[in-house]
Amino acid sequence: MTNTQARNTKVMNRFDLTQRLVAKLKDEAVIGGIGNTNFDLWAAGHRPQNFYMLGSMGLAFPIALGVALAQPNRRVFALEGDGSLLMQLGCLSTIATLAPKNLTMVVMDNGIYQITGAQPTPAAGPADIVGLALASGLANSSWAADEDDFERLIEQSKQASGPSLIGVRIDDKPGTGTTRRDPVQIRERFMSGMGVRQLL
Repeated sequence: MTNTQARNTKVMNRFDLTQRLVAKLKDEAVIGGIGNTNFDLWAAGHRPQNFYMLGSMGLAFPIALGVALAQPNRRVFALEGDGSLLMQLGCLSTIATLAPKNLTMVVMDNGIYQITGAQPTPAAGPADIVGLALASGLANSSWAADEDDFERLIEQSKQASGPSLIGVRIDDKPGTGTTRRDPVQIRERFMSGMGVRQLL
């Protein structure tokens, strides 16, 4: 699908999509990228298996890769914005090379750096996020046409033989809620959720 075709997919709401994902979860890990992506994850259903990134723009997919490799029997989801991913495109080829079958990446693409003033990202122009993923070797990459297709692609990714990337076109609504900004608490709760540390 070209970027022109991506713009013909339905423009959806990030919080609605995040709620749809969280409603399907049991003990899966979810890594939320910085800003609105993780604000919506927090508001959609706080869980110890959620990791909320603070300030580390572009690292949701690399962190999720580490979790997926460390816990190959656990499904790992990563939620990232288009601007953040564009800062760390090299991670896509690394993920394709290591090929963890338990990793699903969701790119929330509204074509802007929303938190810093809505400046346009390259995804607002010629850059096609899904096309970049496919060219990096991530064969299970596609745009979600609408909410039902998003849910179908999430379910399909759970059965995939390698990592999956789902691109979704979203609106520019602000994030819902605000993550509690305590890095130690976030880390400790997540490690407890991963079964590698007991909460004190």
